[in-house]
Amino acid sequence: MSKSVARVRRALAGAGLDIEPIETGNATTAQMAADLVGCDVAQIAKSIMFRDESSGDAILFVTSGANQVDLAAAGTVAGVPLGRADAALIRAQTGFAIGGVSPVGHLTPPRAFFDPHLLRFDEVWAAAGTPRHLFGIAPGRLMEISGAQRADFTA
Repeated sequence: MSKSVARVRRALAGAGLDIEPIETGNATTAQMAADLVGCDVAQIAKSIMFRDESSGDAILFVTSGANQVDLAAAGTVAGVPLGRADAALIRAQTGFAIGGVSPVGHLTPPRAFFDPHLLRFDEVWAAAGTPRHLFGIAPGRLMEISGAQRADFTA
């Protein structure tokens, strides 16, 4: 098992959850992930990272696979100017590579915001540390354990 998946497993267990990430096959898009687990693309909880242009820190936006993050709205929600977070920043702060960023288990937990559209579902699916691993969870619990704040930031 990869170190990234193990870190996600520990984060889930540390939150009192008995959730086991599953290996699904490589998913490079939300639609591919949805097809692999048999859910609607809107039930994929994408972890999108931006760079706080003031501090240089990464900020996490957990959004529905059916939505796109609106950069201006996200900046307003975060209260800081946002820019592109490169792979090096994401890896350094979260410990995850792009494509496998989980909403939990980060090396340094980022400020995080949560798309309320995900709360419509009983279960959502999120990356578990690699592009090949996902875990299913109630969206309210995911928002809670990720430390995310509910906010509207999608286009």
